[in-house]
This record gives sequence, C-alpha cells and structure tokens, in this order.
Amino acid sequence: MNTLIPSAGRLACALAAAWLIASPAQARVTRIVIDQTVSPAFCKGDVCSSYGVAGRYEQIAGRAWGELDPKDPLNSLVQDIELAREADGKVRYVASFVITRPVDMSKASGMLWHEVPNRGRPVLLSEQEREFGDIGLATAWQGDNAGFGSTLGTTVRPTMTVNGNHWLQLPIVKNPDGSPVTGQVFARIINRSGLNAQPLIVQTNPVPYLPATLDTTQATLVSRDHETLDGKVKGETPIAAEDWKFCGGGSFDEPQPLTQLPVQICLKGGFNPAKLYQVVYTAKDPYPLGVGFAAWRDLGAFFKYARQDDSGTPNPIAGKITHSIARGRSQSGNYLRGWLHLGFNQVEDKKITTSRRVHDGMWPVIAGRRIALNYRWAQPDGVLELYQAGSEGPQWWQPWPDRARKLPSRSIQDRCLASNTCPKIIEHFGAAEIWALKLGPEWVGTDAMQDIPLPDNVRRYYIASSTHGGGSGGFNASLAEYHQKAKAVSCPGNNWGNAVLPANPLSHDEPWRAITVHFRDWVMKNTTPPPSYYPTIKAGQLVAPHKAAMGFPTLPGLRATAPEPDLINPLLDYDWGPQFDANDASGIPGFAPPKIKQTLNMLVPKVDADGNEVGGIPVVLLEAPLGTYLGWNITAGGFHAGQLCNYAGGMLPFARTKAEREARKDPRPSLEERYGNHAGFVDAVRKATEKVKASGFLLEKDAAALIRAAESSNVLKSPQ
Repeated sequence: MNTLIPSAGRLACALAAAWLIASPAQARVTRIVIDQTVSPAFCKGDVCSSYGVAGRYEQIAGRAWGELDPKDPLNSLVQDIELAREADGKVRYVASFVITRPVDMSKASGMLWHEVPNRGRPVLLSEQEREFGDIGLATAWQGDNAGFGSTLGTTVRPTMTVNGNHWLQLPIVKNPDGSPVTGQVFARIINRSGLNAQPLIVQTNPVPYLPATLDTTQATLVSRDHETLDGKVKGETPIAAEDWKFCGGGSFDEPQPLTQLPVQICLKGGFNPAKLYQVVYTAKDPYPLGVGFAAWRDLGAFFKYARQDDSGTPNPIAGKITHSIARGRSQSGNYLRGWLHLGFNQVEDKKITTSRRVHDGMWPVIAGRRIALNYRWAQPDGVLELYQAGSEGPQWWQPWPDRARKLPSRSIQDRCLASNTCPKIIEHFGAAEIWALKLGPEWVGTDAMQDIPLPDNVRRYYIASSTHGGGSGGFNASLAEYHQKAKAVSCPGNNWGNAVLPANPLSHDEPWRAITVHFRDWVMKNTTPPPSYYPTIKAGQLVAPHKAAMGFPTLPGLRATAPEPDLINPLLDYDWGPQFDANDASGIPGFAPPKIKQTLNMLVPKVDADGNEVGGIPVVLLEAPLGTYLGWNITAGGFHAGQLCNYAGGMLPFARTKAEREARKDPRPSLEERYGNHAGFVDAVRKATEKVKASGFLLEKDAAALIRAAESSNVLKSPQ
C-alpha cells in the first residue's frame, strides 16, 4: 500500500473534499473530424508490413474540438483559465490526433498506448506493440509553439495527416476588460556571430511571445563574457537601447519588420561569438498553456471510453480498449509527471464512463522532473539550461519533505491519491538525466541525505552509464576505429556546440522492449514486474559528483581532473517572485530571469575501475564492455567550452592490445587482456545475455540478436 506522512494526508483529505462537492463536470470532447486514413499503413511501395497475429495496421489522423468549465475544480488550477473564457463561460481548444490500429479490429489486444508527442513530433506505435495487436494514440498538448513563421503562436492545420506535427490551438489570455495581458520574459542568444539578426530560441523553437512594444528603452539587453552552470556571471555589460532593435530579420542598418515569430534582435556592429546575449522584454498575449494537461486528459478519456461525439461521429476505437498506458519520452515524460501531479488522471466527463481513472499505467521515459507548463509565460521547450524552470516542488513519488528549499512534504501523487486515480508507474532513465537534467533529487530529496522510498505502484529502472535515450547500439560502434570516422557529437540545447568525446553507443532498445512486456503484463494481468534497480545511498552507490568521490580513473583522451565538481548541471533554488507557487510550479513569475537563492547538493553513481557506473540494471554492453561509457560529455568550444555538453553522453574505447594500452598510459585492461580473441569476446557476450535474461531485462529474441551481432562484429578480429 502507498503510505502517507501526516502533512500529505491532510492535503489529500482536503483535495478529496473539494472534489466531492464539485459541480457536474463540463469538460469533454464535443466533436472529432477524421482528416486522413492510411490503410494499410507501414508500406514500402506495394509491400505492406504485417505484424504477428494482428496482421496489417492502419493509421487515422484527425482533429478534436473540446471545451472546459473553468469553475470545475479539476480545471480551475489551470493558470489563467478564467481569462481565456468565451462569452458562455467555456474555454475551448482544438487538438490533433493520430490513431494506429489493426485493420482487423477483432485482432486488437485491448491495450492502448496513449503517447505524448515530444515538441510536436509524430509518435508511432512500435513494431513490438503492433505484434501484440496493441493500439496507439498520439494527441496534442503543446499550445505555445508551431515553429518559425507563426504570427499568433500555434494553430492546428486545416487537415491533419498521419505524419503531421501535433499542436494544440488555444485562445489568447486577455484581461477582464479585453485589454492585452503583458509581462516580462527573457531569452538568450548563444554562440552566434555576424551582422545579421539573430532569433530568440528555446531549445530549437522560437520563444513564443511577441513584444508588447518595440521600444528598446522598455527592455534590457546585456552581453556576458562567462557564466557557470550554477549562475556565476563574469563580464556582464549592458547594451545601450539605441544600439539594438527588435526585428524580423535583416541587420541593424537594414532591419526587417517584426510581424511573426521568431522575435529577432538586430545589433549594431553584430554579434560576438565569444559572448552570450540575454534580453528581457515586456511580452503580450500569453496562452493558458495548462489547458494542454486537460486537453490530453479529455482526448485520452474520449478515445478510451466514448462511443461517439456530440454529433454522432463514431470513435474509431470505441469498445476495443480494456487497458491503457500513458507514455512520454524526455520532454513528454516530464509532461506526464506534471500531468499526474496536478491531478489530470481523473476522468472529468462522467457521461462516457463510470471509471474515475483515465489511464491504468504511466511510463515517463528518460524524464526526471516535471514540465514547466502551467504558469504564465512558460517556455516548455526549455531543457533546464540556466534560468529554466522545471525542478520546482516535489519530484518524487512518495510524500517527502523538501528540506533544503523549506517546502512541506509533498509528492507527485498527492492528488491522484486523494481521488484514488493513481496509475501503475514505471520510469526508466540513464546517466545523462543525472548529470544534466537534475534527476538526482527524485532519489534522495533536495538535501541529498537519504534514499526516498518508492511506493508499491512504482518501479524504477536505471540504465547506468548511458546517454539521453540511449545510443546507436551494436558492438563495432564501441571501437576506436569507428569513432575516428564518426561525426562530432552535437550538444543538445540552444546552439550549445559540439563535444570533446565521441558518442556513447550504449543502447536502451533491449531494456525498453523487456520493460514493455513487463508493463503490459502488470497492467493487463497484474503480474508483478522485476524489482526496482537503481543506485542508492544505503548501498554506498551514490556519491559527490567529482572524480575522487566517484573513483573515476585517469584516462587518455580526457583531461586528468575530469569530472570536476562543477561539471554537473546543479539543482538551483530559484525565486520566481511572490505570485509563483513553488510546489505546483504555477502562477505568475515576477522575476525575469529568476533570482538564484542557493545551489543544492547533487549525487551521482560511483564507478568501477573502468569508469562505468554501478547500481543499474544488468546490460550486456556493461557486462562485456568495450570501453568506458559516460552519461556526460564536455563541450569542445564556444561560450560553454570546457563545461558540460548539456545532456550528451560520451565514450572512451579500450585499447586493443596491452602494448597500445601501456603506450597510452591507460589503466584499463585492453580488449586482448580481457577477452583474448574474438571468440573470447563472443563467449563473454553469450554469458552476459544469460545473466541479463535471468534478471528480466532482456528478451530471448534480443539475446539471440546480440549474440549474432557479437559474432559478426570486428571486435578482436584479425585484419583481412
């Protein structure tokens, strides 16, 4: 059973009481339109794939219209929802969707995977899940960004296609008298040069808010010579208002008018690539972005439970869903954690079902925080670079005190516990989430003093020494000769730069497929999955994030002091102002950028003599390693030179022979010393597959494929 400490229990009781007296629910999908049907799908020319007993698949794309009652307690916590009402008091949206289903629906398994698109990108049901006969559903949630060339943020295309991006069309927030809502936002320009205008970018998409005025005396632009990940700034220089302009392109001398996104800056004399530029300006016309939580809830409930829309258009998967799992990766996994925290796994439209729960399971993948969505001027495309929100409030599943930030005991599951709508949860991630995406406090709290227990409905699987989402896989990808020909690794983020070390190929694919089987069985058959695997303080596996504490070896190709204490991206305790709710990350930020109150301690996994992490699930490439696999990398040049390469991992291959190793002063045994010859390596892989299969994290089919790949690899093969 889930346990509650007293303060969380009081919150749960209060929330439950509020919901019991709620007025009849008004949120629902009122209309759907089917724009495109591709049947059969997954074809190359005239050849269309067939999957197991399910046979061929088809895809259906369309749009859904929905409405919300701002007064309902399940919707009222959406920031600014009262300021987005139409004349009848309702808030309306349009969302895109794509369904992937068997052509012969009599062969459908009953399992629905409800996917959260990542930055609008299409999501496909995997081949493995098609072989099960499962159904896939992807629906829009992000209402702030349709990309370059947008005039008023996001609009949904008049016709949705199965390969189209998913966006949510939202109203603009207005003051009660109809006047524009305004407020300060900030943006940064990094590693840019030349006389031409430069766009204001969040990750890879435009900052979604146009200026309320083009008068630069009402804004500030500064340049910085240097800043650290914990916000220490050197050489900040204000730029005079007459020396820059808001523009839509061009240059300072010949600016183009600003009529659409992205907002651009024209700078007198051009941009210096050695400096970072930060602008703070008054923006207008925010969106009630938290409606994205309610819309995703309502489309999920409609397609799982409803038979038809208000006009009689049938639900294409009506009556075929018995169980469902919500799933999101990276940004969209963070979305799911925030979605559950704010109570959106509770069905609001009681006309379509007596069930209170939208989804039976929830799988946030490579996600260690909650998305920063439900506050005014949110920038949900952000990736936790400096000043980006996302780690506010509880990040853990079990109620726990936030001691370092002096916040009360809370958890992500408080609201679903109060409404009895908590799903079964599996989360899995790797080392990049620890080093760059501030995952650590989820395990040990903000004081990093004690392991936080996991409740019974949660499983956690850590894939040690892996990059964000896993690498390319295979064995040749770990060899030095492969890396000598490979392209430089790009550091994710806002034009961050390239990395020093080659890419980390350690794959998440095989664990992913095994976890998929366990999760389906847990939800559909109540079969208990393997126990959680992750490093803990109690086991002595979590330590301070630097070389000495980790036991990290000195390796050729890497600076001798790495990783240093300041390499990790730390958790910063931000002050967003008095109108910002630090527990829910909701409200109105008063400071742009936020003030930094303190830098919190972070812990990372220890490593073995090779530099590979300990404490994760068994993985074949770590049981039979070909090098040191890292969830971190170092930026090679530009403004962030020498610092963390955001959330890209790296790798350092082993030497082939003892002589090579000694010449390079490499303390790690060479491939020949470890395996003898090619046959010895294949035997090591075969033994590793048996160990990983026994743990439950490798399917028989994947084990056989790994052995074949080892046999055909170039590892210790004699040159032809």
